[in-house]
Amino acid sequence: MVNTKLLDEIGAKVSEMLSHTPAKDIEKNVKALMAAGFAKMELVTHEEFEVQREVLARTRERLSQLEARIAELEAKQREEAA
Repeated sequence: MVNTKLLDEIGAKVSEMLSHTPAKDIEKNVKALMAAGFAKMELVTHEEFEVQREVLARTRERLSQLEARIAELEAKQREEAA
């Protein structure tokens, strides 16, 4: 069986060693470059996407209600005109 405590300790030591090397600076620079690239692509977060999906669902529901109301009023108008 794998000793998870030992693996956690090894992971912590490796992270600590990397934090004192140029690798940490490279990681920061890569993250900054990726963030800038994503900003240029105008990507949205999952949370923003979910909010917009909910807004669209409510808008579609309201549109359906309004279409039904218009059909009802048009039918009523035809009846009155006849």
